[in-house]
Amino acid sequence: MIMKNKKAVCPPGLRVKRSSAGLGLFTTRPYKKGERIIEYFGREISKAEEYSSKSKYLFEVNSRKTIDGTQRDNFARYINHSCKPNCEPNIVRGKIFIDALKNIKEGEELSYDYGEEYVDEHIKPYGCRCTSCPTK
Repeated sequence: MIMKNKKAVCPPGLRVKRSSAGLGLFTTRPYKKGERIIEYFGREISKAEEYSSKSKYLFEVNSRKTIDGTQRDNFARYINHSCKPNCEPNIVRGKIFIDALKNIKEGEELSYDYGEEYVDEHIKPYGCRCTSCPTK
């Protein structure tokens, strides 16, 4: 993350803009399969906070650690769910990284599968809005 006049600026190679699901994170350069794109970060919260939180940006690292990625300088929070994702989260030494699942062209929206629990709770009731959804 780059700070400019106390305002967070998107990391090089990425840009936040409108997508089919609201705001999304798009590439401004190509990425190769397996390339690390961005880290998903935020405040570590307790299990009690996890269960009472209304945040949609919770990411479980393991059974003892959950990250609340609500803060706006966490640009990875803008990566939307997709039924056919081009990225995947990888947890390395307690940190969450988003890596390319395949070659990604400049201008593509980044996406990963949020997982069955999140999809059932937050996406299915309203309908999936990813561009590759098989139910469309």
